[in-house]
Amino acid sequence: MADKEAGGSDTGPREAAPASAYSSPARSLGDTGITPLSPSHIVNDADPNVSEQQTFLVVVAVDFGTTSSGYAYSFTKEPECIHVMRRWEGGDPGVSNQKTPTTILLTPERKFHSFGYAARDFYHDLDPNEAKQWLYLEKFKMKLHITGELSDQAGSEFENSDVRWVITVPAIWKQPAKQFMRQAAYQAGLASPENAEQLIIALEPEAASIYCRKLRLHQMIELSKAAVNGYSSSDTVGAGFAQAKEHIRRNRQSRTFLVENVIGEIWSELEEGDKYVVVDSGGGTVDLTVHQIRLPEGHLKELYKATGGPYGSLGVDYEFEKLLCKIFGEDFIEQFKIKRPAAWVDLMIAFESRKRAAAPDRTNPLNITLPFSFIDYYKKFRGHSVEHALRKSNVDFVKWSSQGMLRMSPDAMNALFKPTIDSIIEHLRDLFQKPEVATVKFLFLVGGFAEAPLLQQAVQAAFGDQCRIIIPQDVGLTILKGAVLFGLDPAVIKVRRSPLTYGVGVLNRYVEGKHPPEKLLVKDGTRWCTDVFDKFISADQSVALGELVKRSYTPAKPSQLVIVINIYSSELDDVSFITDPGVKKCGTLRLDLTGTSSAAVPARREIQTLMQFGDTEIKATAVDIATSKSVKVGIDFLNY
Repeated sequence: MADKEAGGSDTGPREAAPASAYSSPARSLGDTGITPLSPSHIVNDADPNVSEQQTFLVVVAVDFGTTSSGYAYSFTKEPECIHVMRRWEGGDPGVSNQKTPTTILLTPERKFHSFGYAARDFYHDLDPNEAKQWLYLEKFKMKLHITGELSDQAGSEFENSDVRWVITVPAIWKQPAKQFMRQAAYQAGLASPENAEQLIIALEPEAASIYCRKLRLHQMIELSKAAVNGYSSSDTVGAGFAQAKEHIRRNRQSRTFLVENVIGEIWSELEEGDKYVVVDSGGGTVDLTVHQIRLPEGHLKELYKATGGPYGSLGVDYEFEKLLCKIFGEDFIEQFKIKRPAAWVDLMIAFESRKRAAAPDRTNPLNITLPFSFIDYYKKFRGHSVEHALRKSNVDFVKWSSQGMLRMSPDAMNALFKPTIDSIIEHLRDLFQKPEVATVKFLFLVGGFAEAPLLQQAVQAAFGDQCRIIIPQDVGLTILKGAVLFGLDPAVIKVRRSPLTYGVGVLNRYVEGKHPPEKLLVKDGTRWCTDVFDKFISADQSVALGELVKRSYTPAKPSQLVIVINIYSSELDDVSFITDPGVKKCGTLRLDLTGTSSAAVPARREIQTLMQFGDTEIKATAVDIATSKSVKVGIDFLNY
């Protein structure tokens, strides 16, 4: 750990001896350090200010997906109406465009040109040589402009300050990534650090969970294959799929969804303490979260810390690319992507459309159009035709059709899904082994990839006899709509699991035989153990929204004029010292103790340190009880 990490030159007065002379870098804090007041008292309570909500006229939720992005909004006067984004210009046959591809096009001067379908189509039309100068980015997360649409819808001008923004992120994202998203939103002008509550970072499975509470029976498909918990499903799986497809087809043009201000029928069957799993399967990741119902209000408690992995629908695209490499050669595919980038985009769009047609019961082949420039470039590159390559390859189930298409058998397409779906099922199996998940009542399957019948069938076959499996009919928009509901009532999520252990670095009285000799620091005749990690909250501990954790400290040296409190975090629960592996500094509180006469200050001056666990943000405060001076800091995972 570097000198700065443990509190060196940037944290106030230093010792006479250089920090590097010691085996422990934090010893330079001997002059500014703190020690726990004995007995240190801990108070856990919710901040009364949390309930005083700022009033907003509209809530806008933005879902920046890996493969596609979208937004939805609701006016606070009409919370039962959720408006989903306008249809995007462009769009592909067979692909619902309530969401747009997450693509951006920059000019050769690196200026913004277009987003979504417009970016993709413009790039496609560029001359191949000219296209090399442009920068085309796809499958990442970014920002949208929408206040104009809000003004159109409401018939009056909207200021940004009227808007509460909700941005959804995967639950498995680490704290630095969540903080980065918040800072990017500040840079985009959605909110500011001074008005941080204008922006909520919502976890995707939490948003889905909130929407699922409102589901009525006609808004979902149940896939459970047998009577579970005394309940027999009336739908067969096949009928459920057909019903869902028809509903999606009819709803594709619809932009406003009514959310009845009631608890849905499924939800009304849940009792105090009942558990359910939300499986959020998107383009890039799959998130698993276990929630428990808390009555009477039906608040949600996160029971099991969100887990997941990179098992999104992108995995299917990756398998398709591997298949092309097997048939045409990896060297050709790599060159084709570089030399004909727009045609490569075209090919992946054609695949995306056919990918959505894959189903367990499909018997007829799926045709994927090969762009002319693929066929042409392959002949120049290899000296023989695409048809010849397919005949020579030992890839079964993929044939050449005279119309210039790759003809894939259903088995070949299903094989592309298999590695990703197997990973999801395996991850779910691991989750169901955990004791706190043993008695789960429902499994809600949500997210864009949940539209895939192959994934639906696999989940149903593996877990249909353990719990009831529910898929909302507009499954790809579940998170977006739930995020709007979350913005309208953020207090609905009451308890989360802390992803990290948090604490501060302190000096404790040195105890021979208990403390390591290398941690001994002698100051003015007092023997201290330095670098002690004084824990505020442990990883995986339940934390109520707005909960305050307080500790009391006193300056290690009564004559100190400044105290420096360094805040640390770790993914591990068992942490003793700030120098332990994996411990990272994530905040500094520097409190000036000057300005009071020594007569007014008690011999053991009390410095109260508070941590408040909110949304994705954690705030720390230090208060000098004698003078009421205080200093605040937000936990920062990016700048230490």
